[in-house]
Amino acid sequence: MNESTSNSEPTKRIAAIDMGTNSFHAVLVDIYPDGSFRTVDKLKEMVKLGEKGMDNYLSEEAMERGLEALKRIKFLCDRQNVEQILAYATSAIREAANGGDFIQQIIDEVGIKARAISGKMEAEMIAYAVKHGISLTEEMVLMVDIGGGSVEFIIGNKDESVYFTSLKLGVARMAAGFINSDPITEKEIAALNEHFRKELSEVSQNLKKYNVNTIVGSSGTMENIGEMVAGRNAITAEMTLNELQFNSQEFMDFYDHFIKLDIEKRAKEKGLEEKRLDIINPGMVLLKFMIEEFKIDNVKISESALREGMILNFIDKERDQLNLQLVRHFPDPRKRSVYELLHKCDWPEQHCTHVTNFALQLFDEFQKDLKLADSDRELFEYASLMHDIGYYISHRKHHKHALYLIRNSDLLGFKEDEINLMANVARYHRRSTPHKRHKRYKDLDKNLRNRVKKLSALLRVADGLDRSHYQNVRELEIKKDNEEVTLLITTASDPQLEIWGTLRKSKLFEKVTGKKLKIFSVVEEEVV
Repeated sequence: MNESTSNSEPTKRIAAIDMGTNSFHAVLVDIYPDGSFRTVDKLKEMVKLGEKGMDNYLSEEAMERGLEALKRIKFLCDRQNVEQILAYATSAIREAANGGDFIQQIIDEVGIKARAISGKMEAEMIAYAVKHGISLTEEMVLMVDIGGGSVEFIIGNKDESVYFTSLKLGVARMAAGFINSDPITEKEIAALNEHFRKELSEVSQNLKKYNVNTIVGSSGTMENIGEMVAGRNAITAEMTLNELQFNSQEFMDFYDHFIKLDIEKRAKEKGLEEKRLDIINPGMVLLKFMIEEFKIDNVKISESALREGMILNFIDKERDQLNLQLVRHFPDPRKRSVYELLHKCDWPEQHCTHVTNFALQLFDEFQKDLKLADSDRELFEYASLMHDIGYYISHRKHHKHALYLIRNSDLLGFKEDEINLMANVARYHRRSTPHKRHKRYKDLDKNLRNRVKKLSALLRVADGLDRSHYQNVRELEIKKDNEEVTLLITTASDPQLEIWGTLRKSKLFEKVTGKKLKIFSVVEEEVV
């Protein structure tokens, strides 16, 4: 059994439950032999453990809501044949005097062994998850996870985390302690800011050691804020919030509008969940405070948070027992998630890598002519590698299946526009060329449509050069003048199928380059 086939079958199915102050979130995932995981199901249950304030004691009503939520989650896990459940309790439970009693009740009545983790451990797992799911660089960023009871702050980059802390600044706690009016008053905002200034003094001191100008926010409050800002500024966020980015001015403009709204008007804001209507304002005030106090220029959203950190921690600790090979354990989330998808889809590796090599050779030759950006090269490489993953569903319409798989596989590290570009370029490697009658293409903005057209023109030619799927074309040389492009190919055997396949797909290439395509060949055995 080859590597691709073996990795298409999961090794184990587990569930991770984040038992937070506002809600319990469960995610069920399959773990694969290369150490990757795929979401099978999700369930979110509102419990509001801290609805009456964080008074160091869980009410009977709150614990009953928690138990009922966990029973529903356990039922889902049983129905989905989950083999192991990880359950971590955070701020509200770890701080409560009767938190231990509640955890024992969970064991006795539900059969789930929950674990109360420290704020530092929570921050470490969040950092692990964010680095796994977001494309970071050597530049230091401030990772911020705003929960109901606590907020975790991490300073780090793609290689290391230099500072962790968990502070009792969660939105449910702040709403209970500081807000009595609707809309929130200037006096309440001032009191919150004064509290933040005092509590964040250590974070501020540590930030001064590094040149940080980006916040990466995770969990529900930050996701809701990101979605609302995106909607107000026409930023694409329909498919994923992961890697969504907005600048400080875009947030400030939205803040000035939003902070004046009462609960009825807040309910009309697209992107704000109903359960956050009465606790979102402390999160808004906190983000504004951080942007101003820490001189932040940009905010980025991560959809990976504690639950994903729990799963990654489990995989890391159990890799030997599960016999995980981690064959594609790339540190870069973009490359890693692409290769994880390729292997899950049993990709035709030799054909796709061969086509990709030709595609990149064509890109390098025509980048300047077609006014393509350097950043387009990486996306084009991934689109070329993924162009045939649609075979995983069926041969018929496999180009359309590739579009679907790329758009719906939760590729990490990519912005939504980047995912759409890769999906559409892969879709147009065969059959019809890009046309506005196609909905997914029509929905793209003009600039993105233009890039898709140029890149798919190059991919069609590259794919034609391996029409046989046997890598008959061994070498490619490109020559061009003002009117013609000539491809000189060296093949292992008769090249007629590759020539036919390439010329058959050349029309779009000739249109975007404005040059006629010609092909000359020589069979390798005939070369002296």
